Amino acid sequence: MKRRNFIKLATSASAIGLFPFQITNALNIAKKFVSCEISNRKLVLIYLGGGNDGLNTIIPLNQYDLYSNLRPTIKIPDSGLNSFINLDPSLVDSQQIGLHPSLTGFKDIYDAGNLRILQSVGYPSQNKSHFASTDIYNTGNDGNSWLNGGDSGWIGRFIESYFYDLVNQSFPIGVEIGSKTGSLGFHGAEEHGLSLNIEGQDASGFYSVLSGLGGEPPVNIPNSHYGTELQYIIENDQISTLYSQAISNAFNNGSNSVNYEDTDLSNQLKTVARLISGGLQSKIYLVKLNGFDTHFGQVQSQSDIIGDHNDLLTELDQAVSKFMLDISSQGFQDDIVGLTFSEFGRKAKENGNLGTDHGEIAPMFVFGTAINGGVSGTNPDLTEATESNNWQLETYQFDYRETLGTLLQDYLGADNYAIDSTFFNHSSNESICENKINELVMAEFSVAENCFTNTLTNQNFKETLFRLVPNPVSKEIRIVNDDYTGDIDFELYDLNSKLLMRKTAKINRSINVNSLINGIYILKIFYDGRSESHRLIKSENK
Repeated sequence: MKRRNFIKLATSASAIGLFPFQITNALNIAKKFVSCEISNRKLVLIYLGGGNDGLNTIIPLNQYDLYSNLRPTIKIPDSGLNSFINLDPSLVDSQQIGLHPSLTGFKDIYDAGNLRILQSVGYPSQNKSHFASTDIYNTGNDGNSWLNGGDSGWIGRFIESYFYDLVNQSFPIGVEIGSKTGSLGFHGAEEHGLSLNIEGQDASGFYSVLSGLGGEPPVNIPNSHYGTELQYIIENDQISTLYSQAISNAFNNGSNSVNYEDTDLSNQLKTVARLISGGLQSKIYLVKLNGFDTHFGQVQSQSDIIGDHNDLLTELDQAVSKFMLDISSQGFQDDIVGLTFSEFGRKAKENGNLGTDHGEIAPMFVFGTAINGGVSGTNPDLTEATESNNWQLETYQFDYRETLGTLLQDYLGADNYAIDSTFFNHSSNESICENKINELVMAEFSVAENCFTNTLTNQNFKETLFRLVPNPVSKEIRIVNDDYTGDIDFELYDLNSKLLMRKTAKINRSINVNSLINGIYILKIFYDGRSESHRLIKSENK
C-alpha cells in the first residue's frame, strides 16, 4: 500500500476552521498560569532537509540594496505582486525583515504573538557538508569536536536523562515521520527503541516492520557477536509490537478539526495532530520536508519568485498554519511548541544557475501559544560576505543548542543536569544553560526553577561545600575545600546510575580520571555523615 493511503487522513472542517488564525487564537486567549504540572507538553521538530536559503526566507530590509547586488537574479522584489511581506514596521531598523511572499500564514502567526524568529542560527566552526552537518545537529555537537558523542543523538540522551522513567512505558517517547531512515538524533547512549518511525505504515492499524524472524524467537541466545545482533533485533521487534497498539489507539481515537492541503508535510503534521488528539503521550515528534538544496531552479527565471524554493516555503507555510489552527481549535495548543531547523544556510551571493550554494547560518522559526512572539537578534551583516571568504555569512548569533536547551528547560522543565547530559558547549567549556534565550518562552508558560525535575539525584548541585577543579577535566581532578581537613569518600556514576568508582581520598589530592570516556558523570562526596553531588564533565585529553 502506498504511503499516501497510509498517512492521508480523511477529515471534515469544523466551522472554526473557516476563521482566520487570529480569530481562532482570540478564542483561546485566556492563558493559564502554569504550575509544576507540565506532563502534557511536547515538542514538534520540523527539519528542512538540504539547507534552507535564509536570505530569501527572511530578507534584511535595512540592507536591501546590498542584498539586491548579491542576488540580482533571484532576489525577492520590493514591489509588485511578488514583493516581500513587511513583517513588523515597529521593529528597530536592524531587525526590519521582509518575509518571503509565500509565508502569509507565518505572518498571521507572528501577528497573533505566537512566532519568534531567531536570526543567524549556527554553531562554532560550521561544516558545510550535508552529511556531517546533519550529524552534528542530530548529535548535539559543533564543528570542533564530537565530545557530546558521535554514536548517540541529543534527543536520545535527553530522553535517557530526563524521561528515563518513561522509557519502559507502552508508548514511544519519540515519533518520527517523513523519512524511511530513522534519525540519529533519537539514538540513546544506552537504550534503543526510544522512538518509533511510522513512515510508510498504517497508523490506524499499525504493524511492526521487524517481525521477520518467523515464529517465536530462540530461547538460547549465543554468547557471540551474532547473538548480540540477534538480541538487538528481538528487542526491537518486541518494542515495536508494544508501541503499535498505542499508535493505533491514538490514531483511531484522535481527530483533525481542519482540512489540510494534500502535501507531504501537511500529511505529516496532520498525523501528529491526530495522534496527540487521540491521547498519545509521546514527547518529541520529528517531521521532515526535503528539497532545500537549491543549487539550481531556486527560481524559474529572473525577477520571478516561482520555483523550487517558493514551492517548499508554500508547503511549509500551509502545513504549519493548518497545524496551529487544528491544535488551537481542539484546545491543546498550550501543550505544543514547534520549531524549524536546517543543517545550514546558503551563500549570500547567487551562483549563476538561478540558485545558491552551501552556506553557514540560517534562521529558525519557533511557534506556539507558549512562545513569546518577536525577533531575536539582528539582520546578518551582508558586508561580511566577500569574494575572499567565498561569499559566506559566518557570524552566528545563536548556537542551535541554545534554542533547543531553552525549550528543554523553560518549556519542558528539565534541570541543568539533564541539559548538560544532552549537550554541552565544549568549544567554550560552557553549559548551554548559561546562554539561554530568555525571551523565547512567555513568562506565564516558563517553568519556574523550583519545578525543574531534579534528574537522577535529589541533591541540589548549587548548595555544595566542595569544588571539582578543573571541571571540565581531561586527566586529573581535585576535590577542593580549603577549610576541610579530613578524608572524604566519593562515588562516581555514569548517566545511567552505574557505579564506576568508589574511593577514599584526601582533600586537594589529584584523582586520575583519564580512563573515563568523554561525557557527563555524577560524583557523590560523603563526609561527616552528609553527602553532596557534583556534575563532572570529562573532556578530551590534552
